[in-house]
Amino acid sequence: MPPVWTRWPDDLQPQQCPVFTCNELEIDATPDAVWAQLIAAGTWPQFYANARDVVVEGSDAGVLGPGAVFTWKTFGIRVRTRVEVFEPGRALAWRGDQRIGHGFHTWTLEPTGSRCRVVTEEVQRGVLPSVGRWYIRGGLRKWHQRWLEGLRDRAVRTT
Repeated sequence: MPPVWTRWPDDLQPQQCPVFTCNELEIDATPDAVWAQLIAAGTWPQFYANARDVVVEGSDAGVLGPGAVFTWKTFGIRVRTRVEVFEPGRALAWRGDQRIGHGFHTWTLEPTGSRCRVVTEEVQRGVLPSVGRWYIRGGLRKWHQRWLEGLRDRAVRTT
């Protein structure tokens, strides 16, 4: 599947990275309702079991904003990420750079009548993604789908 996102960092283009995944889901809620749940990073562990100990620097409420830096544990690894794209109700992306790898995770929200199509994509490069690409790709696909489903359930309940 070709990438939906068009604004990848120069050093993290999908065709140049050993790991690229894409998941999507149509949600019976408006983009604004989905967006409100998506940027509430402090609540992710309540509906996404692969997110733990999420701390948004400078936000007691744990809400993401433009340029926000947040630390969290995902796939058993503590990461520090920074919001690079923040377009309310439309697009969110963050970047993480660790010694073992670099990643870029995107979210695109598209209205479809009274519903919302949500696409999430991720690229990774570096030592760990190169060595574990097959395992990482499968894990990302599985867990990102669960994240989308949890996001769906949360957004539908709040509308």
